[in-house]
Amino acid sequence: QVQFVESGGGLVQPGGSLTLSCQVSTSIFTLGLMGWYRQAPGKQREFVASSDSNGDTAYVDSVQGRFTISRDNAKKTVTLQMNSLKPEDTAVYYCNYVPPNNAYWGQGTQVTVSS
Repeated sequence: QVQFVESGGGLVQPGGSLTLSCQVSTSIFTLGLMGWYRQAPGKQREFVASSDSNGDTAYVDSVQGRFTISRDNAKKTVTLQMNSLKPEDTAVYYCNYVPPNNAYWGQGTQVTVSS
């Protein structure tokens, strides 16, 4: 079983910043791909960012240059630093962990960007 502890969501004004954190309970964290997805009301869940075990990253075009994903293998933690937030970033953000032959999801944390 893989367990997640997600935190850092909340309400922020446009242009503000938030940092999401996800700690994963697994003995093979260093071998897995970590990512963040989000789902807005009435919309499909979409990919946001990912980081492999070497720290190589990928982002969806809409957050490129504003969001930064990073991981600490010793602490088994992945973070998503979100800057210059826009109302369209409002969504539930989900931590994703993909070890060989499996995929796991966190419970999600709400991010609301509104004035």
